Amino acid sequence: MSIYQLKPRFQALLRPLVARLYALNITANQVTIAACAISVALGLWLYFGAASAAAFALIPLWMFLRMAFNAIDGMLAREFGQKSALGAFLNELTDVLSDAALYAPFALVAPFSGFWVGTVIVLAGLSEFAGALGPTVGASRRYDGPLGKSDRAFVFGALGLYVALGWPLPAWSAWLMPLLALGIGWTTLNRIRRALAESTVH
Repeated sequence: MSIYQLKPRFQALLRPLVARLYALNITANQVTIAACAISVALGLWLYFGAASAAAFALIPLWMFLRMAFNAIDGMLAREFGQKSALGAFLNELTDVLSDAALYAPFALVAPFSGFWVGTVIVLAGLSEFAGALGPTVGASRRYDGPLGKSDRAFVFGALGLYVALGWPLPAWSAWLMPLLALGIGWTTLNRIRRALAESTVH
């Protein structure tokens, strides 16, 4: 089970807004690039800008809005004839870049370590790469969990809110990043296994 499976309901709520954006000549690629630019700017500011703990509240807020951006760009592409080869590249690459930027500030939060936050970032990118490779073996683009993009957004959004509230993280939470890394590794294996089961290439 993954939060991604709730996406159809979320899209239904956004559909009137998407139609309005289309009428304003807003394109799917513009939405994709805007979401990435905001994610990178927020992540860099939190990491390098000596931001207060309270500023981490922006992470859960933006994680939610970013999910809306991601749903909107997909709906513009599919439902309003804006699919393109460039859009396919942007959709995959900007998601990985955005995740990396938004996870990186947690390396500054005790008791997390830079090594394990970096490991989570690398494995998250690999999991999306594994999912995107599905079509190359005749399978669908895989979004299997347990820690897909939407699930990771929930986890890091909750952590951002916790930090923003000023609550100290207990010493045992140092194990959280290794556990996330393990969950993302499992996610990658699930995507590979299910793509192979669906594959038309033998």
